[in-house]
Amino acid sequence: MDRIRIRGGHRLSGEIPISGAKNAALKLMAASLLSAEPLTLANVPRLADVRAMSELLMSFGVGIQMTLSPQLGEGDTMRLEAKEITSVFASYDMVRKMRASFQVLAPLLARQGQAKVSLPGGCAIGARPVELHLSALTQMGAQVELADGYVIATAPNGLTGAEIVFPFVSVGATETAMMAATLAKGTTRIVNAAREPEITDLGNCLIAMGAEIWGLGSSEITVQGVEKLHGAAYRVMPDRIEAGTYAIAAAIAGGEVELLGASHETIASLLALLTRSGAVVSDTPRGLKIAMNGSRPRPSDVTTAPYPGFPTDLQAQIMALMTVADGTSVIREKIFENRFMHVPELARMGADVRIDGDTATVRGVARLKGAPVMATDLRASVSLVLAGLAAEGETMVGRVYHLDRGFDRLEEKLSRAGADISRVPE
Repeated sequence: MDRIRIRGGHRLSGEIPISGAKNAALKLMAASLLSAEPLTLANVPRLADVRAMSELLMSFGVGIQMTLSPQLGEGDTMRLEAKEITSVFASYDMVRKMRASFQVLAPLLARQGQAKVSLPGGCAIGARPVELHLSALTQMGAQVELADGYVIATAPNGLTGAEIVFPFVSVGATETAMMAATLAKGTTRIVNAAREPEITDLGNCLIAMGAEIWGLGSSEITVQGVEKLHGAAYRVMPDRIEAGTYAIAAAIAGGEVELLGASHETIASLLALLTRSGAVVSDTPRGLKIAMNGSRPRPSDVTTAPYPGFPTDLQAQIMALMTVADGTSVIREKIFENRFMHVPELARMGADVRIDGDTATVRGVARLKGAPVMATDLRASVSLVLAGLAAEGETMVGRVYHLDRGFDRLEEKLSRAGADISRVPE
């Protein structure tokens, strides 16, 4: 198993290209099940999760052709053709690799009238229940039962439009309802829908396939069902979490970095925080530029919230920055109940963080110290890399398979910008 080695103290300079969004690409891949015609996706990131979703889709009979891009950050091209779905069974061995696999349930049910999909099981960052997904499908006329760890859903006469009011915002449940509604009879209103840019990206791809959808980006989405969807070509949006991570990298290591393809709007809450912390943020014709003059960042409090609030997927990374701030910061995690597992590893590097329930009090230190640390989940793992950029000496991050799930060739991108970072065998 590989490890990532970082020797800290090197300022960043240059360009970092932002890859296609993992959280969009996986759902767009699942959407290919809704049509018998090919869906061609451009700007697909090269990630372990993309490979896992490809394997799952191929088990249903989806033909997949990949064209690899020679250019870092440009993204690969994937052609998916679900001409004939030969299976509607998603095994536990497949779904346990990543929770996004559960998103195949709605398109299989909508097109085939049946699906048997494993429950996702445990998650390192806490429970992420699927009740809202199943409730939405039930309201659209599906018969749903749970047996031996599987969801067995049937709709032999097809799904019907419904008014679905979510009691709280859920990205995955919004995506489930939206995909199911595209082929349902009649109109579906999704109230208290999630507003994340990845949902807009999925909606725009479905529209390109012939779906009729209104209200993307708002808390109420309306879908008028159509008889069938057709093929399309669509480009995956840039990854706002990757862009935010590299913006924080520039702030913690110092220097000046241009993030190619990054969108100010999608990470506005983070950029406002970085500005308060002393970074200079500017839009460029190709993306965003982040500059930090080398002084310690100013402390800043943050609370995670659904979009357009501060993303939970950037909480671990911003904590890494606040560990070297000149003062005390308070970070509140309001989305997931177990997302501070990176704290003990940051403490090994000299960070001063105290946890009290969903709140972390971070007292900044003048300098972190390099140490061997262990990744616990995807976003926590990259927070340790960021800490390593600012630490004295060498930091060795283990279990980097977490990183490979969500960051496309991270060490190559950072090293091109001046970081002393490399992948080494264990």
